[in-house]
Amino acid sequence: MSSQKSILDLINERKPQHALSRELYTDEAVYQEELEHIWHKEWIFAGHTFEIVKPGEYITLQVGNYPVMVVRDDSGQVKAFHNACRHRGSRICKNAKGKSAKLVCPYHKWTFGLDGKLLFAGNMGESFDKSDHGLNSVHCEVVNSYIYICVADNAPDFEPFRETVSTFTTPHYLDDCKVAFESNLIEKGNWKLVFENNRECYHCDGSHPELLNSFVENLSVAGVGGEEDPELVEHWNKCEAAGLPSRLVMDENGQYRMTRIPLSAKAVSYTISGKPAINMRLDKSGVEDIGALLYFLYPSTWNHFLGDHALSFRILPLSSGETLVTTKWLVPKEAQEGVDYDLDTLTKVWLATNDQDRELVEETYRGVQSPAYVPGPFSEVAENGVCQFVDWYCKTMAQRLS
Repeated sequence: MSSQKSILDLINERKPQHALSRELYTDEAVYQEELEHIWHKEWIFAGHTFEIVKPGEYITLQVGNYPVMVVRDDSGQVKAFHNACRHRGSRICKNAKGKSAKLVCPYHKWTFGLDGKLLFAGNMGESFDKSDHGLNSVHCEVVNSYIYICVADNAPDFEPFRETVSTFTTPHYLDDCKVAFESNLIEKGNWKLVFENNRECYHCDGSHPELLNSFVENLSVAGVGGEEDPELVEHWNKCEAAGLPSRLVMDENGQYRMTRIPLSAKAVSYTISGKPAINMRLDKSGVEDIGALLYFLYPSTWNHFLGDHALSFRILPLSSGETLVTTKWLVPKEAQEGVDYDLDTLTKVWLATNDQDRELVEETYRGVQSPAYVPGPFSEVAENGVCQFVDWYCKTMAQRLS
């Protein structure tokens, strides 16, 4: 696999309503083209504003070939920079998160301000102009605590997504939250398999007993309507009357979707008992059972918002066969562990679910590497969501490779 044409041929040869071919999951040349045409061009979820509250606090992430740091500057603004010194390229911030009054390269101590300007570079001579060597910036946008970055020279228009997602998430007051717990899993599987697994619950009955205490999939989850489901429409009407937008919204390209779904009978949160994990609310609707607001934005994030807490999920590809999955449990910032919530109760369902999904993804990746693997058909009943993701991937790659 060495040319764009051959990769494009593989995409065009995919049968409708079928999984991808072996090479599209495993080939290194395909992976590098995905980085160039998807991960290096789209908006990627980086983290939350409440993780970097004070000036100098930062988080880092690796977006394909690009190390990036996201920093709170002295004026309180959130900014993103390429995490590569303008001297000889060393990463400036090595840790996943931290705090520093200035950004100091560990190699030769070049020192940058939180606004990216070069402040100090020793032994560079009188002709050296510091103003020409500030950090290279990365596109950065914030919506309801979510930080999105794009490493492309020209980023896609963020406003349509901002307008849509903020309508759904604003009533959950995410700016008043904190991270109660963070989980990082490296799954030994291709990033597309990770997202495919998320986009269907065909596997849930046999794999996720903890999650099924509360979660029930319906057509709206797959992004294919839902108006014909009386229970779902009743739930939408109840929540919207209380000021919580709920009806399915999906952009024309299928890259993002928002919808609110009911949970199982008597369940109001993702806990073993179905009862709230926290004795506080994220919303002010006055409705105890608001179900779960779900939204995704390809290629990097899916999210769940309940009445008492929320979960953000981020995936980042590490190689063609490794994917970092980060999960954050979000609670009201004034909530105290041991007083307002028990951490085990809060995290038990999704810690178990994530690990179960990891095993499913890894076993699938082992299987699709076999020369005997032949892509199978998606279920028209249970796998509309995963087919929608694969369709989006194929359409996006085909357009950009062409």
